[in-house]
Amino acid sequence: MTDRSLLRAKCRTALDFAGTQLRHLVEIYPDFFPMYTVQGKWKHSGEAWTNWCEGFLGGQLWMMYKHTGDAYWRAKAEHYSRLVEHRKTDRNVHDLGFVFWSSWKRWYDLTGDDRLKAVIVEAGQTMGLRFKEKGQYLRSFVADESLFIDIMMNVGIIYYAALQTQDADLLRIANQHCLTTRKTLVRGDGSTAHEGIFDLETGEFLRQSTHQGWRGDSSWARGLTWALYGFGTAYSFSGDVRFLQTAEACANFYMERTPDHGVPPNDWDEPNPAYPYESSAAAIAASGLLNLAKLTGDPARARLYEGYALRIVDTLTEPEFLAVETPGWEGILKHGMYHERKSLGVDESVMWGEHFFMEALCKVLGYA
Repeated sequence: MTDRSLLRAKCRTALDFAGTQLRHLVEIYPDFFPMYTVQGKWKHSGEAWTNWCEGFLGGQLWMMYKHTGDAYWRAKAEHYSRLVEHRKTDRNVHDLGFVFWSSWKRWYDLTGDDRLKAVIVEAGQTMGLRFKEKGQYLRSFVADESLFIDIMMNVGIIYYAALQTQDADLLRIANQHCLTTRKTLVRGDGSTAHEGIFDLETGEFLRQSTHQGWRGDSSWARGLTWALYGFGTAYSFSGDVRFLQTAEACANFYMERTPDHGVPPNDWDEPNPAYPYESSAAAIAASGLLNLAKLTGDPARARLYEGYALRIVDTLTEPEFLAVETPGWEGILKHGMYHERKSLGVDESVMWGEHFFMEALCKVLGYA
């Protein structure tokens, strides 16, 4: 059993450390949006693969403002949020939820300014343009025939735009994408595939595939946590109990297959993985499980999800993962994984890991 008062103290210490690291990042590398570290350093020339992390820095800065009330953090948060505003019409990525929900939605929730909401809505409408009627899914950035499990973390902004504008067709798109993902990428045991491939002529689902897992039929950890968190979000918007059931199936798989400390490897099915930890998946899981504890109607499951989330947070706030005792390390959370196959951000700090770790800390402290 996790000691709540001790854990809350660890969370406050971790957020204070996050502030030190973030201040270094924005002052040493102004207007720079990192994705992953190389040997603990943010500034490098490593490949990006795709353009999806720019909202996470603004999101972290907004969380620091909420944690401290310091005007320094608000000014930085507004500045880095404005730097991504032009992305609201970006049709090249499937990640506008990551970009705008992390940053602009936090800004809007703080102020209630309708001009900010309009930017979020436009981003959600742009995301909806990715929908393929044949196949009933939002296409990934890779190709028209490709569906990514990651998109479940971005579909929430489409739901939001649809509900704010009372756009029934946009709401249909969000729901149908979730149903297609549930049918084609979530397996009977609650595990998930990274990618689904469709026939563009007929819309027929052809096969499961992966870019970042061990095999097409294996269980890539971060993809599973995108689903755990994302289907919970879909349920919160739609009220469709099938999405809650899917989120809970993913949660059960995570808890059953992960070591007691709560941090999975990059892929549960890979034999003898070179790296034992994928801390960004653990951070996403912790935040998603805290959401799920509030969404489930079963008090026993709520206690289970919250307890497991707190176990993950307790692990991630130890020096093995929190870089507080690692001199020269510029990130917050160590042992993250971006793209092992491409050797990008392997056993490093990654911006989504930083963001969802901080989000979980804030939820434990009651001000997410």
